[in-house]
Amino acid sequence: MTPDRALPGNAQRSPWRGWLREPLLHFLLIGGALFAAYAALNPSTNVPAQSNQIRLTRDELRQLAAVWAAKWQRPPTPEEMNSLVENRIRDEVLYRESLALGLDQNDTIVRRRLAQKMEFLAEDTSAIRDPAEAELRAWFEQNRASFALPGRISFRHVYFSPDQRRQAAREAAGKALTTLAGKPADWPTTANIGDRFMFQDQYAESTPEQLAGVFGTSFAQALSGLQAGVWQGPIESGLGWHLVFIDSITRQRLPIFEEVEAEVKAAWINAQRAEEKRKLFAAMRARYEVVLPPPDATDAATAAGASTANSR
Repeated sequence: MTPDRALPGNAQRSPWRGWLREPLLHFLLIGGALFAAYAALNPSTNVPAQSNQIRLTRDELRQLAAVWAAKWQRPPTPEEMNSLVENRIRDEVLYRESLALGLDQNDTIVRRRLAQKMEFLAEDTSAIRDPAEAELRAWFEQNRASFALPGRISFRHVYFSPDQRRQAAREAAGKALTTLAGKPADWPTTANIGDRFMFQDQYAESTPEQLAGVFGTSFAQALSGLQAGVWQGPIESGLGWHLVFIDSITRQRLPIFEEVEAEVKAAWINAQRAEEKRKLFAAMRARYEVVLPPPDATDAATAAGASTANSR
């Protein structure tokens, strides 16, 4: 049988023509074109993720070396610098891994620390100008009472110990006052009348706060009501009983501006900084809506009970 010959008027069919008619090929070509167009319009999606990189800048390395030098009073050796860098990398790795695990969530210590850092940032960003003298004087007049100079007392005392005399300590002090009546503060036998005191027998130019730290508040307040130049008492302190001779008393007074100008300026700056921080927080607070759960029956009953108790 003779093989068929191709007719001169017919071209041999190409295998690619069948592929070009396939719907699946059309779908892939259209999808590829759409993907290329999206990638061109969104170039950031083509940038590989760099979250696994830890990059230390030259300034950070200088800071590590400066902290070391401030502590040890010398620059770090190459080995020590390598150790500093490794410690810094270790901290960064642990920090990122803790974030990945969500360890920063619902942690009271972390939240408090971040809040403190925000407070520090607010202080750094609130630049306070120097006040004009007239402005500072006006502010001082409005707040003059807070700069009152405390009173000061100079005195000497004779001590009677409850540890040694028990209940008779006050009675012994009363009898000794009769002996000291009319005597000067430096009468020679004064030191032999009472008991040995663990601190000083004489105090000069002491403020009530200083005396309260040694003898207690009630003793310091009692001294302010005594007169100078005579022996008086007995006065009880947290340590025992005392006979007191006031050498001099300087009463509390309000100062003039020139006496406390430096303190006034420092207080003014602190007040302005506090006000700037308050305004900054108010602006941040305004961006949030606070939603609290309604009180349950237990809370309502507790509040009602407290209100009833307070009204009695």
